[in-house]
Amino acid sequence: MKNYRTWIIRGILLLVGAEFLAAGLLQGGFSDVMKKAVMICYECIGIG
Repeated sequence: MKNYRTWIIRGILLLVGAEFLAAGLLQGGFSDVMKKAVMICYECIGIG
Protein backbone atom coordinates (compact mmCIF):
# COMPACT_ATOMS: atom_id res chain seq x y z
CA MET A 1 0.00 0.00 0.00
CA LYS A 2 2.86 2.38 0.82
CA ASN A 3 4.42 1.91 -2.62
CA TYR A 4 1.11 2.73 -4.33
CA ARG A 5 0.74 5.93 -2.30
CA THR A 6 4.30 6.95 -3.18
CA TRP A 7 3.61 6.58 -6.90
CA ILE A 8 0.43 8.66 -6.61
CA ILE A 9 2.29 11.45 -4.81
CA ARG A 10 5.11 11.36 -7.38
CA GLY A 11 2.60 11.54 -10.22
CA ILE A 12 0.80 14.50 -8.69
CA LEU A 13 4.09 16.34 -8.12
CA LEU A 14 5.15 15.62 -11.69
CA LEU A 15 1.90 17.05 -13.04
CA VAL A 16 2.14 20.16 -10.84
CA GLY A 17 5.75 20.71 -11.91
CA ALA A 18 4.83 20.35 -15.59
CA GLU A 19 1.99 22.83 -15.10
CA PHE A 20 4.31 25.42 -13.54
CA LEU A 21 6.87 24.87 -16.30
CA ALA A 22 4.23 25.41 -18.98
CA ALA A 23 2.93 28.53 -17.24
CA GLY A 24 6.44 29.99 -17.10
CA LEU A 25 7.04 29.26 -20.78
CA LEU A 26 3.73 30.83 -21.78
CA GLN A 27 4.54 33.99 -19.82
CA GLY A 28 7.92 34.40 -21.50
CA GLY A 29 10.03 33.48 -18.50
CA PHE A 30 12.51 31.50 -20.58
CA SER A 31 13.53 34.47 -22.69
CA ASP A 32 13.97 36.66 -19.59
CA VAL A 33 16.23 34.09 -17.98
CA MET A 34 18.27 33.66 -21.15
CA LYS A 35 18.75 37.43 -21.56
CA LYS A 36 19.99 37.73 -17.98
CA ALA A 37 22.28 34.72 -18.37
CA VAL A 38 23.86 36.14 -21.52
CA MET A 39 24.45 39.51 -19.85
CA ILE A 40 26.07 37.86 -16.83
CA CYS A 41 28.36 35.82 -19.08
CA TYR A 42 29.33 38.92 -21.07
CA GLU A 43 30.13 40.76 -17.84
CA CYS A 44 32.25 37.86 -16.59
CA ILE A 45 34.47 37.88 -19.65
CA GLY A 46 34.61 41.67 -19.82
CA ILE A 47 32.59 42.39 -22.97
CA GLY A 48 29.42 43.84 -21.48
